[in-house]
Amino acid sequence: MVQVPQVVVFDVNETLSDLTPLGNRFEEAGLPAHLMPVWFAGVLRDGFALTVSGAYADFADVAADVLRDMLSGADDRHKDVEAVVRHVLDGFGELRCHPDVAPGMRRLCEAGIRLFTLTNGAAALTERLLESEGLLALVERRLDVSAPRAWKPSPAAYQYVAGEAGVRPELMALAAVHPWDVDGAQRAGLVGAWLNRGDKPYPRVMAAPRVQAPSLPALATALLQE
Repeated sequence: MVQVPQVVVFDVNETLSDLTPLGNRFEEAGLPAHLMPVWFAGVLRDGFALTVSGAYADFADVAADVLRDMLSGADDRHKDVEAVVRHVLDGFGELRCHPDVAPGMRRLCEAGIRLFTLTNGAAALTERLLESEGLLALVERRLDVSAPRAWKPSPAAYQYVAGEAGVRPELMALAAVHPWDVDGAQRAGLVGAWLNRGDKPYPRVMAAPRVQAPSLPALATALLQE
């Protein structure tokens, strides 16, 4: 049995937000939409690499560099690269939440659970996302990794949110669609709650999630079971 957490921390990109519209931004810039997930994976790769080496850069700066690199191999050499970069990154400010986010968050709030967010991106964009969905008041703190200067899944990121919440890590749960985030949180002492919307297999090389479900309301119910 998993102890009911006092705090649930949500990852933001892909867990709360639907990144699909960013593919449209790629197409509007003359790039195939299928490159968007490749680009996003490259951003995570470089952000993780910087953290492992003891360095740090903001998500937007890493994202811009990865996109510039992709554009350097594009057929159209006459593109205004910086305009394309701005167009794609501006899309983060117009993202919306997945349909299951609001009912899942409300289920936890009704049970008296404190909600936090922790993103490798920018907290300001998280606030904009939640406000657009009428969910901002449900989330006590919207945090990002600029304070610990370490991207998740570094232990420092999870220790930071535990300190801000004022609770021991074992009394917190981290909800995310990314196995690497769930694994990192569990290694830092939190309960890992895997949101598996796509019915995908969990990597065998990573610590198995303590809780998993196919939707956020179902994940909330699983977390609340004693």
